[in-house]
Amino acid sequence: MHGTLGRLRNLGYDPLRMTSTRKNVNSPLGGLNHYLARTILTAVAIIGSGHGFSDLMAQNQLNFMSRARQLIFEGERSGEGYFSPDGTTMVFQSEREPENPFYQIYTINLRNGETTRISPGTGKTTCSFIRPGHDEILFASTHLDPQAVDKQKEEIDFRNSGKQRRYSWDYDETMDIFVADGQGNNIRRLTDAPGYDAEASYSPDGSKIVFCSVRHAYSPDSGLTAEEKKLLETDKSYFGEIYIMNPDGSDQTRLTFADGYDGGPFFSPDGKRILWRRFDETGVNADIYTMNLDGSDKKKLTDFKSMSWAPYFHPSGQYIIFASNKYGFGNFELFLVDAAGSREPVRVTEANGFDGLPVFSPDGTKLAWTCNRTSTGKSQIFFANWDHKAALEAVENSPKVSNFSSVISIDDLKTSVATLASDAMEGRLAGSPGAEMAADYIRGRLEQAGATPLPESGFYQEYEFTRGVDIVEEKTSLSITTTGGDGTTITWEPAMDKDFRPLPFSSSGDLEAEVVFGGYGLALPSEGGITLDPYAGADVSGKIVLLLRYVPEAVSSERRAELNRYSGLRYKALIARQRGAAGILVVTGPNSPGAGKLIGLSDDGSLSGSGILAASISLEAADLILKNHGKSLEELQSGLDSENPHAENGFVIPGLRVSMNLDLKRRKYTDRNIIAVINPAQATENSSDAAESAKRTRILLGAHYDHLGRGNSGGSRQTSEDAGEIHNGADDNASGVSLLLELADYYADPANAAALKAPVVLAFWGGEELGLLGSARFAAEPPMPLETIKAYLNFDMVGRMRDYKLMMQGLGSSPEWRGYLEKANILAGLDLQLQDDPYLPTDTTSIYPNDIPVLSFFTGSHDDYHRPSDDPETLNYEGLQEISAFATAIIEALTDPENALPYAEWSSVAQDAGSRDTLRIYLGTIPDYAAEIEGLRLTGVTEGGPADTAGLKAGDVIIE
Repeated sequence: MHGTLGRLRNLGYDPLRMTSTRKNVNSPLGGLNHYLARTILTAVAIIGSGHGFSDLMAQNQLNFMSRARQLIFEGERSGEGYFSPDGTTMVFQSEREPENPFYQIYTINLRNGETTRISPGTGKTTCSFIRPGHDEILFASTHLDPQAVDKQKEEIDFRNSGKQRRYSWDYDETMDIFVADGQGNNIRRLTDAPGYDAEASYSPDGSKIVFCSVRHAYSPDSGLTAEEKKLLETDKSYFGEIYIMNPDGSDQTRLTFADGYDGGPFFSPDGKRILWRRFDETGVNADIYTMNLDGSDKKKLTDFKSMSWAPYFHPSGQYIIFASNKYGFGNFELFLVDAAGSREPVRVTEANGFDGLPVFSPDGTKLAWTCNRTSTGKSQIFFANWDHKAALEAVENSPKVSNFSSVISIDDLKTSVATLASDAMEGRLAGSPGAEMAADYIRGRLEQAGATPLPESGFYQEYEFTRGVDIVEEKTSLSITTTGGDGTTITWEPAMDKDFRPLPFSSSGDLEAEVVFGGYGLALPSEGGITLDPYAGADVSGKIVLLLRYVPEAVSSERRAELNRYSGLRYKALIARQRGAAGILVVTGPNSPGAGKLIGLSDDGSLSGSGILAASISLEAADLILKNHGKSLEELQSGLDSENPHAENGFVIPGLRVSMNLDLKRRKYTDRNIIAVINPAQATENSSDAAESAKRTRILLGAHYDHLGRGNSGGSRQTSEDAGEIHNGADDNASGVSLLLELADYYADPANAAALKAPVVLAFWGGEELGLLGSARFAAEPPMPLETIKAYLNFDMVGRMRDYKLMMQGLGSSPEWRGYLEKANILAGLDLQLQDDPYLPTDTTSIYPNDIPVLSFFTGSHDDYHRPSDDPETLNYEGLQEISAFATAIIEALTDPENALPYAEWSSVAQDAGSRDTLRIYLGTIPDYAAEIEGLRLTGVTEGGPADTAGLKAGDVIIE
């Protein structure tokens, strides 16, 4: 059919039948198609529940249409109608023959309403068109198929049985193009090549026919690979190409040669160009194209990131109308785009359901289209008056199309990732030669792009940090004291390196306290802003928390990938510290890999000033601690492994005191942040300007460039099989760095930089994997006035977008973020997953406490996270390109001084403060991991917590 209804059917539903076709396709949507089809059917059921079409239209902003009404009523359904050159007749397809459940071709006289069947009445037919200057009508049909009648009977019997099945447009191999006179007589066959031939239309003078065919896939010399031959069995439309021929069927010539479905072609009103739509290789997105009659000068008119199809010229030749599911997979609306594709498309319809296959009358004053907003919910042809003047004005006033796709290059992104994630940089461990190589590469790219260093400090901000520790064994010990019901006291001192070992990020100090069992200690931000809290209902203030290592063992692989990002021991320690815990003990549970194994001193990084005592203990030590509770560690872990909400967690262990005495000496290294400035076109960054310094104008963008080396820095999820291999970190976080470098290149073009109204600062953080070291140092010793920063945008792991989903985190830092995202996403069309909590296991946690709103871009975790398998070939570069373009829209809006972005305090206290289940007791302090001082330095405090109430602030040092 014109507009490729078949492709829509193969994706999971038929817009005319509105039924699911199949569950799985070779596309990013995968198995979601069946679900989406059901969602569409639900929408149709609502639409078809008795509301009149005019009632629904009254809800829409139809600026160009008036007197919209249903034109065709007879038959089960109808669609795809086209006007005769004089506008007095329409040819269309309809299901109305008693002996044939499939579409047949009819004409209707628009003066008296009389209808005539044109097709033979046998088989399946589609895609009709009236020849200018002749009494001839084109259509595609399978009536010559010897099994045509049997297929009809089979379909009728099946429908009469009351059963339902997924309808599929099968691109029947017997479908060919025919021509008949205006009464359906003198039928002549024009094509007879193997494979589907259809979707034909005449040129304005009737001298040419353009059509779609998959014939080349059936040719003996097609050259199809084994994979392509298999695809031909399940998705013939993939091989659809545009052909042109004479009206007698001679001189059939192929015009397109690209992978993916090319179809639905029409001629321009002057007959000089061909208009069609092309699906990409995934079969999900389609865009509108034009070309010369010989196939040269192909031009893409839309880049709508959606399924845009069924294009048709207005007779003026000034604009094109088409259908697109830009605002929902099953919600097809009509849009206009100028003939050159130089301006953003303009929306025409606005209502749930299907609006598609639009065509104009020859004089341009009427519009006919297919719509399912009927009393039955089944599609019919509709009709409306068309306001050409208003439509043309809207098209001419639409914003010009930005050149994201031509400037933000997939090839450049691939090159950047391949360079950063190469073995030559040996995993970019903070302070290593590989990290230094990465820093030099980033600086060179910034200089090539014309980005300038900060006037205050230059390109580099160097700092010292610690990695690796030595234990002062004579001053390090652990003791466990239990008191039985009879008052008997037993004290056991576990042996160093056998039953306990300090964790490398532990502070030094002495502590004696009660112990709270904290389960896996995982805290996750979730949609709606609620933080999943392992300590809900538990008072851990001043206590020691016993934690399980890793994540629950019985969860799905998808859930495990989600949890892994939050399973790092230093992040678990941070969460415990924020809740007020004074120490943690970590055990590798009996259900986990390496049960009972102590954690090495190189694992999970070596940080100073963490503000919490931390040690790893054996299974024997853990079971002794839990002895008075009455349940073993294995029983407790098994309850938690399936994330059973009723599993025991967050309880104080009775009759128990634990004493920790830890003394660690740290080794020092040097690392650096790379910071550069992108200035607005014809503007100069001048930090000494008093007006500039007094207000928030700069936009700060950040991504960390370090990773885990060979897994020896800690946090690695390597197995025994890949231990010691290079962790290239393509997604984490070569993806975020490459995105920032691409933005630097993009804004190097003065035409693009003209969209910026304030400086944009690019920060490439070091030491994130060891505890946000680089960003924490930036916040503690800022090389630029922090009060000039309006917002911070973080890009950490943005290379694995799936199903167009993008997590946007930190929205609780400003009440205005949702408005910015809504506006930017209108054209991007991403599936945004919104989360409020700005305290994340990434660099936003360093920046946010300085009264700076933050927003973090994240495409989700995966099984390659913190493993050597996180390699460049695993990334979705098309998705990375889309996120880059999406980011520019937000950045440019933020630089506008007219757009406000107030800071908001985010409390990590549960939302329902009155609920006993969500009650927490905690200090609410955010430690500075990088500070080399005695005591605990704070980077900030959380609003409403005890530390905030007591008057503690960022920069304070707790010494006792």
